[in-house]
Amino acid sequence: MDERKRDSMIAYLRHRMDEFGIRPEDLASAIASAQAEQKEARYRSATGNTWSGEGEMPQWLKQAISAGQSVEHFQLSAKARPPVQSGRAAVDWRDDPFAGSPLARGQRQ
Repeated sequence: MDERKRDSMIAYLRHRMDEFGIRPEDLASAIASAQAEQKEARYRSATGNTWSGEGEMPQWLKQAISAGQSVEHFQLSAKARPPVQSGRAAVDWRDDPFAGSPLARGQRQ
């Protein structure tokens, strides 16, 4: 939207607000209460789309399901899950002077 259209729209909205006795504070409180009423997200995509699980399923989730993904894949857990640890300790190979050498691969020269 260009600047003239934006300014024109703002002037129109201010005129209508004056006509109906609506103050900017009224709008702010209405927006705040609407945001508070929003349900907590139960599903989230990798791009940040969310769905509370109520109402019609959003298009992004329908497409993922039709592509073979499960709904559970997008479900958010109630509490954060601890990371899965394997029996082996993690090793940082970046500082290993022998990484990639025949010695590290277990080969004899």
